[in-house]
Amino acid sequence: MIVDGTIRPGQPLREQELEQRFGTSRSPIREALRLLELSGLVTHIQRKGFRVTLYTETQIRHLYMLRAELDAYCIRQVAEMPDVGPLVAELGGLHEEIVAATGRGDAREFIAASRDFYLAAARFTGNAPLTTMLSKLYEQIEPLGYLLARQSLEANTIAAYTEGIIQALGDRAFERAADLTRRYVLEVLPEILGAYREAALQDA
Repeated sequence: MIVDGTIRPGQPLREQELEQRFGTSRSPIREALRLLELSGLVTHIQRKGFRVTLYTETQIRHLYMLRAELDAYCIRQVAEMPDVGPLVAELGGLHEEIVAATGRGDAREFIAASRDFYLAAARFTGNAPLTTMLSKLYEQIEPLGYLLARQSLEANTIAAYTEGIIQALGDRAFERAADLTRRYVLEVLPEILGAYREAALQDA
């Protein structure tokens, strides 16, 4: 509900309301809120309780710039693997899922397939700390990506980039693939900021 925007950035998360909504006791609600806080999706404010994390534009830029560099680093790590065929095949399947979700206008499936596409390289290298770090980062930015996907999914250019990344990896042109991963994030960042501003105006 946080990811898909049902609960908006900055919105308070009151334990009693959550108990009623989900039909559960306070203890699991509190545990869930603590886990969400660890992932960065919610923030605890002393004497005010939990609320959905509300980012500044500077924080959004920092998150996406970090993602750009980590995504590119993942691809460069793949260069050390002797056979990238299995990764290319996996990415090909995820690319098709991205294209299909875009065609259906299915923002949820689009976000899931896009996340899995970019995490696949980290998992393929076996770099567990990198995979964990990226997974947490994607959890933080997923609501931002969902905002944009809901507004203009049909205009998203990710499929052109994922296709290019797959081609570059198949050619073992790792720097080209890394550059494409970074360029996509930098291209989409202004659109993310615009979608976030628009959502903030709607909530004002």
